[in-house]
Amino acid sequence: MATRELHDCDNASALLAYVGAERQIEARAAAHQLAAAVAWAGMHSTDSLDDAAVLIAGAEEALTIAGPGAPLVAEFSVLEFAAALGLSTDAGRMYLGEAVELAHRLPRLYARVQSLELPVWKARRIAKSTLDLPMAGAAYVDAHLHAVAHKVSIAQLDRTVEEARVRFDPDEALARQVAAQEGRHFDIETRQVSFDGCVDVHGTLDLADALDLEDAVARRARDLGALGLDAPLDVRRSIAVGDLARRQLSLDLNAEAPPAGPGTKPRQVLLHVHLSEAALAGSGSELDLARVEETRSFVSAEQVKSWCANPDTQVVVKPVVDLADHVHVDAYEVPDRLRERQVLLQHTCVFPWCQRRARRADCDHIDAAARGGPTCDCNIAPLCRRHHRAKTHTRWRYDKTDDTSFVWRSPNGLVFGRDHHGTIPLETLQP
Repeated sequence: MATRELHDCDNASALLAYVGAERQIEARAAAHQLAAAVAWAGMHSTDSLDDAAVLIAGAEEALTIAGPGAPLVAEFSVLEFAAALGLSTDAGRMYLGEAVELAHRLPRLYARVQSLELPVWKARRIAKSTLDLPMAGAAYVDAHLHAVAHKVSIAQLDRTVEEARVRFDPDEALARQVAAQEGRHFDIETRQVSFDGCVDVHGTLDLADALDLEDAVARRARDLGALGLDAPLDVRRSIAVGDLARRQLSLDLNAEAPPAGPGTKPRQVLLHVHLSEAALAGSGSELDLARVEETRSFVSAEQVKSWCANPDTQVVVKPVVDLADHVHVDAYEVPDRLRERQVLLQHTCVFPWCQRRARRADCDHIDAAARGGPTCDCNIAPLCRRHHRAKTHTRWRYDKTDDTSFVWRSPNGLVFGRDHHGTIPLETLQP
C-alpha cells in the first residue's frame, strides 16, 4: 500500500503530502508503543499486584526504573519487553523507565505525547533528565513545559529542569555545581580502534596539568627527532605519550614502589589477539587480519607485529584451541579449557541482543546439571550474570542448535534466534 501510494506522487506537492502523512503514522506508532510500555510496567508493578504473584521469592527484586513516587516493577519483566523491542536489557530498562516517568510523574507531557502534539523522542529526553528530581520538582517541570515543549529548544528544556532542581533539591544542585567545576576527564577510546590500531584520546585538564603535559610531550617528541625518528611532528608526539606512560610515570610518580621483577615489562595492558595461520606465516602480500577481543574490532597483522616488536611488550603465546573438537567432563565445574573454547566460539553473552563479553560471563549449563545436563561443549554457553539469573529463576529457556547458534523462548512465547550475526525474531505467539 505504502509503495503504491508513493508511486502515485507525481509532483512535489503530492510527495510532500505523502511524507507528512507517513510522519503522522510514525508518530502515532511511537506514541502507541510508549503506551504499551506503560501498560507492561503496570502489569508487572509491585505496587498494583500482590508481590508474590510478580516476584520470584528469593531470586527477583523489585526494580526502580523511574523517579520517586513511580511504581516499582519486577526485575525480570524488563528482559522480555526489551527483547520484544529489539533492544538490549539496559536499553529496554531505560525505555521502560522513561515511559513510566512520563505516565506517573509528568502526566501532562504524557497526555500531549498521546495526542501526537509532542514527539516521543523529545518527551523521553525530558523524562530522562527528571528521573532524579523529587516529586515536586517533576511536577514543576510538567507544569512549565507541557504547553511549550514541542517548540522550545533542548537548551530551554534543560534550563527548566535545572531550575526545578535548584528550587526543590538545592543540595543536589550544589553537588552538581561542584561536580561541574571538577569536571576534568581524560578519555582513551580503546573500544573504538581503527584498522591501523589507533585510538582517539581527548580530555579536559586543569591548565597547570595541561601545560606540564604539553611540555613533557613536546620535549620527548623533540628527543625522538634528534634520535633519528623520521616522522612528522604529530606522529612523534603521539609516540611520546606512550613513552611517558611506560617510563616516566612509573619512574617519577612511583618512587616508593619496589622494583619490578626481572621478567616484568613496563607495558602492562592485556590484549587477547587472535591471528590466522596465514597471518602468522606471513606468506604473501595479502592483507591479513587480527581480532582483538577487548575492542571487538580488527587490526592488521602488521600492527600486531609492531606491538610485539616493541621491547616493552611481553608476549604470551597460547596453544591453538581446536574449535571443532568436543570437551566433556564428569563434573559440574567448567574447566578452563572448556570455558576458553566457549569464549572463542561465542565472543559475547548469547542472550538476545546482549553484547557483554564472554570472557567476563558465567558458563551456563543449558540443560541444568541438576536435571542431568552434562558439562560439555554441547551444553555450555556464556551468559552474563543478569541473564544467567533470569534463565535460572524464570521461564526463559534456550536450545543450542549448533556450535554458535541458539534459539531462545521467552516466558510469554517470544522466540529469538541468536548467532554470530546477531539476534532475529523467529516467531511470536499470537494472542
